[in-house]
Amino acid sequence: MADNVITGYAVKFNEQIVYGNYWREKIARGTFTRTLKEHPDVVMLLDHDSGRVLGRTAAGSLYLRQDSVGLYFALTVDPSTPEGQTALGTVGRQDVKGCSFGFVIRAEEWEDGDEKLPLRTIKDVDLFEITLTAFPAYPTTTAALRSSNSDAARRGIEAAQRKRGILK
Repeated sequence: MADNVITGYAVKFNEQIVYGNYWREKIARGTFTRTLKEHPDVVMLLDHDSGRVLGRTAAGSLYLRQDSVGLYFALTVDPSTPEGQTALGTVGRQDVKGCSFGFVIRAEEWEDGDEKLPLRTIKDVDLFEITLTAFPAYPTTTAALRSSNSDAARRGIEAAQRKRGILK
């Protein structure tokens, strides 16, 4: 049974995209290591709109974890808000099933390679937001409604809430 938890990958490592026939781009494994330690307050938005906040790590409603696949998230959505209702409805129907993220690049590498377009590898960022969106730049990102009663999302969120003193 699904409830009010949305989980997925806001970023998947080493997946190449093409930006408007200008360059190819990928996010390297480990890109979020520093920022998750130094700047742990990240918000989850709808379509990069800072007026439509769904959760945040400092409040314990958003859990982030970097693993070998990418940047995993678990979001506990407040269904009493209009944004929460929109997120639960559109993600539940899979009208919205991807993510994007807001960041400032701290380290990157460029290479010409064998392709016609240069390749930019992003290696370190200041992450400030992730967002649910219908049009992700990286199409392999994921977002889906999950049950928090029996999975790792619930445990991760509870651990984050305990760490911040929200849950005892």
